[in-house]
Amino acid sequence: MTRKAQSLTTFKLVLATTNGHKIREFRGMLKGLENLDLLSLSDFSHYTPPEETGKTFEENATLKAVTAAKALQQWVLAEDSGLVVPALKGAPGIFSARYAGENATDLENRKKLLNEMAHLTEEDRQAHYVCCIALASPEGLKKCVHGICEGFLIAQDKGSSGFGYDPIFIKHGYNKTFAELGDTVKNRISHRRKALDKLMNTLSQLCSTT
Repeated sequence: MTRKAQSLTTFKLVLATTNGHKIREFRGMLKGLENLDLLSLSDFSHYTPPEETGKTFEENATLKAVTAAKALQQWVLAEDSGLVVPALKGAPGIFSARYAGENATDLENRKKLLNEMAHLTEEDRQAHYVCCIALASPEGLKKCVHGICEGFLIAQDKGSSGFGYDPIFIKHGYNKTFAELGDTVKNRISHRRKALDKLMNTLSQLCSTT
C-alpha cells in the first residue's frame, strides 16, 4: 500500500529529528501502536529545524515540536535529552550532543566528559539521563512530558550498541552499560522510554480516532 493510501486510514506523526539512532529507538518503542504512520524530518528535506536556543530540555523540545508542526502542518513529536552529572554542576546537560564542540562526535564528547571527571571520587560519578518529549499539532503544543534514568559513569567505553554516552553509563540495578545491554533492553528501561510511556495513552487515542 502506498503512503498516500495509508494516509486515509492512519495517523501521521513526524519525529522532529534526523538522528538515525533516535529514529530507530522511537520506531522500536512505538511499533505496538496500530494505525500509526511514523515519519521523521528525513522525509521533509525542505524543512530547516530551528536553532536550539532553549535553556532547558523542555524549552528545546517544545520549540522543535511547535515550530515543525506549524511549518509542516503535521502532528509532531520532538524530544530533547542529555546526560546530567550533578558533581559537574549539571554538565553536559542540554549541551550533551555538542559538549566537545558544535560538530563533535559521540567519542569526542565522552572523552571530554571523562577528562573533566578524572578527579572525581566514585561517589561523585553519579549521573542521570533526562528526556523531555513534546507533542504538538499545527495549532500548538498539546503535551510535554519528562523521563529520568539514574545511574553512574565508568571510566572507559564498554559495549558497541547505543549512542551518545551509552558506553559509559550504567543504570542503577544493572551491571552493564547501555551500550552492552543492547536496544531491546535499553528501550524498556531508558529515560526516553519513561517519558514516552507518559504519552502512550494520548498517542493511542489519536491513532484510534483517525
